[in-house]
Amino acid sequence: MPHPPFFFPTSRSFAGLCQALAKPVGAWMVWAALGSASTVWAQAPANPAGEMGALTQRWLTDALARSQPQSLPLRMEVSVGNLDPRLKLAPCARVEPYLPPGARLWGRTRLGLRCLDGVAAWNVFLPVTIKAFGPAWVLTSNVAPGAVLTEADATQSEVDWADDQAAVLARPDLWIGQTASRQLLAGQALRQSMIRPLALFRAGAQVRVVAQGPGYAITSAGQALTTGAPGQTVRVRMDNGRLINGVVNENGTIEVSL
Repeated sequence: MPHPPFFFPTSRSFAGLCQALAKPVGAWMVWAALGSASTVWAQAPANPAGEMGALTQRWLTDALARSQPQSLPLRMEVSVGNLDPRLKLAPCARVEPYLPPGARLWGRTRLGLRCLDGVAAWNVFLPVTIKAFGPAWVLTSNVAPGAVLTEADATQSEVDWADDQAAVLARPDLWIGQTASRQLLAGQALRQSMIRPLALFRAGAQVRVVAQGPGYAITSAGQALTTGAPGQTVRVRMDNGRLINGVVNENGTIEVSL
């Protein structure tokens, strides 16, 4: 079956996610879906500190079930922690879950709960863990820094994508032929932070520079001042001594827009 792209959490909506699944680089986070949910609890439980976790669990599970598209290759698991047992919360007729600023519903995070209609206003936070199990490539042996990854270095398995903030490389073409950015260990799932593109040239190499403008292109030569890999921005000294920045394309040519 075709391999899905790699993912990392962002504020993109689930509709955008469906489009991202067809692209080399995608992103996913459940906040867009949960943020649009209007569910509030009509009445707080008699024992808020003891039962708030269960209510939050149901709210999150329902929101995920409503929002996750069938094409999403992830199996979600939600785990809700406990409030501090020393908390004494006043009765509340309406409790609203919300995501605190800067928090993301991915991995270990927290969900806010605030009283909207009660004898006393209160605001508490519950620890939440969101796991997202999906296909990934797991290393079968250790890989030294700078080594070029080959198809034999990893096998496909199911892992928790949310266990790390770095993007999972779920398609083999995204990592085969790339170099290890650090020491990699057997059993690790391949993620974006673990690799870097194979360099096409080193600092000091003579490179071809193509400067493009409206309706024209000029080709000239220069000397690379940094190592270059596809997609990287590099600095080049032209034959006339001028310093420019350009982007390395797949064949090693430096492209400059004028």
